[in-house]
Amino acid sequence: MQLDPAVIEQARQMDLLSYLQRYEPDNLKHVARNVYCTREHDSLKISNGKWYWWSRGFGGVSALDYLIKVKEYSFVEAVEALAGITASWSPPPVSAPKEEPKVLLLPPRNKDCDRVIQYLFGRGIDFQIIQECIADGTIYESARYHNVVFIGYDEKKEAKYAAFRATNSSRIMGDCTGSKKQFSFRLTNEESIEVHLFECAIDLLSYATLAKMAGRDWHKLNLVSLSGVYSPNREMEKSKVPVTLKNLLEKNKNISRIVLHFDNDIAGRKAANALKIKLKDRYEVVDDPPKCGKDVNDFLCIKLGIFKKNERSFER
Repeated sequence: MQLDPAVIEQARQMDLLSYLQRYEPDNLKHVARNVYCTREHDSLKISNGKWYWWSRGFGGVSALDYLIKVKEYSFVEAVEALAGITASWSPPPVSAPKEEPKVLLLPPRNKDCDRVIQYLFGRGIDFQIIQECIADGTIYESARYHNVVFIGYDEKKEAKYAAFRATNSSRIMGDCTGSKKQFSFRLTNEESIEVHLFECAIDLLSYATLAKMAGRDWHKLNLVSLSGVYSPNREMEKSKVPVTLKNLLEKNKNISRIVLHFDNDIAGRKAANALKIKLKDRYEVVDDPPKCGKDVNDFLCIKLGIFKKNERSFER
C-alpha cells in the first residue's frame, strides 16, 4: 500500500507526550517535573520530547516510533492510525528557554583579612589602599581557602561580580559563579573624563599604588579591570568592545579618554591595537603599557625592589 509522503511526514511530527495526552490520557503518569511514564510500562520514560523504554533498552522520539516499537504496529498501520488524528494537529511552537537571572555566589567571608593583606602587600600594593578596599567591601578574604576576593558592584551598590585568587603559590584564580563581567572590579571616579583599563585587579591596584608613589591622588582616578585578557577579532575593525568597557561608556557619557595598561606580551599588544582601531573615532585612546616587566604589577615590584615572592622592601 502506498502512502502519501505528506501524510507520513505529518504522522512523524507528533511527539509521544502529545499523543498520550490527547488519546491515551489514562495511560499517562506524571513522574517528576517534565518526566512522564506510561501506566502500562512504568520503565518507559518520556522527557524533553523523547522517550526511552529502560527495561527493553530502546527508545524514540515520535508517537509513530512508539506505535511501531512498543505497540508493535506495522509501519502502514501506525501511519494510518495517526493520519486521522494528526490532520488537525500541529507541533506546539518552540519558545526560547527563559534565561533565569544569574545569582552571584560569593564564598563565605573569613573573620579577618590577614592573609589577604599579607599577600597584596607582598605584591607591592600600598597598605592604605588595601585597607580602604577592605573597608568599602571591594576586597575580602574567603573563609575556607583564604583567597582574596575582588567584588564589582552595580549602580545600586549591589555585588554583581566577584573574582577569586589564591594567596599562596598555587596560582588558582577565576570568576565566582553568577558573575557579570560588565560590573567587574573597579575603583571609579564618575567626575573623571578618562578611564584606565587593566587586565586584572592586581594590576589595577598596582597602578593606584604607583600613582600614590608619584604624589597623585588615586581617588580621583577612574580605574577598571576587564577581568581577563581581551581577545579581539582577527579583523580588528570587527572586534567587539569588551562588555565591561561598553557598560562603563554607556553609563558615563563624560568619558572622552581611554588609557590602556595591558600586558607586555602578544595578547596584550594585540588587544591594545584592536581597541585603538575600534574606538579611535569616538575617543582618545592611549596605549600606556608598563615600561618594564610583563605587567603593571611587575613594574611596581621592580620599582620597589621586590624580586622574590613574599620579599618586600619597606622603603617607599
